[in-house]
Amino acid sequence: MYKIFKPVIDFIVAFIGFLILSPIFILVTIFLAIANSGKPFFFQARPGKNERIFNIIKFKTMNDKKDAQGNLLSDAERLTAVGKFVRKTSLDEIPQLINVMKGDMSLIGPRPLLPQYLPLYNTEQKKRHLVRPGITGWAQINGRNAISWQQKFEFDVWYVQNLTFAMDCKIILKTILKVLKSEGVSSNNNVTAEAFNGNN
Repeated sequence: MYKIFKPVIDFIVAFIGFLILSPIFILVTIFLAIANSGKPFFFQARPGKNERIFNIIKFKTMNDKKDAQGNLLSDAERLTAVGKFVRKTSLDEIPQLINVMKGDMSLIGPRPLLPQYLPLYNTEQKKRHLVRPGITGWAQINGRNAISWQQKFEFDVWYVQNLTFAMDCKIILKTILKVLKSEGVSSNNNVTAEAFNGNN
């Protein structure tokens, strides 16, 4: 029964949350627009429920600086000071409330990854796409970027198979604690997690 009403609950909570966080949203947008030459937002294609592709919206925490050969600098070199703060405090996730209101995402669910990973999943891992992806999820409160891909997928599939209202409430509460402690934001001190290269 909860699965039927979850999209409605997601929309209501995301709408209220966006209204409450709108002053922060506006301030972060202004600061990132200054830091990133007028580009405060980052759009990227991601697979959602049933592997349907949508564009995720996030705050742009890295600039587009390139080396002498025209190649983008490393993530660490492109991470701006304001971007580092936004990422550490998880404020970069706020724009995804728009994705939730649009129906692309849920508040709670497996994180939407990159489309190029789709052919690399095994049959069990593909089950993570049986539900809408989330802003936070079971894997995020159990390690986030500090755990292996295999562990993340195991947590994702476990969530899909054990989805309940009580579970979502538990994840939200633990997510708040994780954000306050800034736990698991980076992987082995890297700015972003390493790419998934399959199960070999």
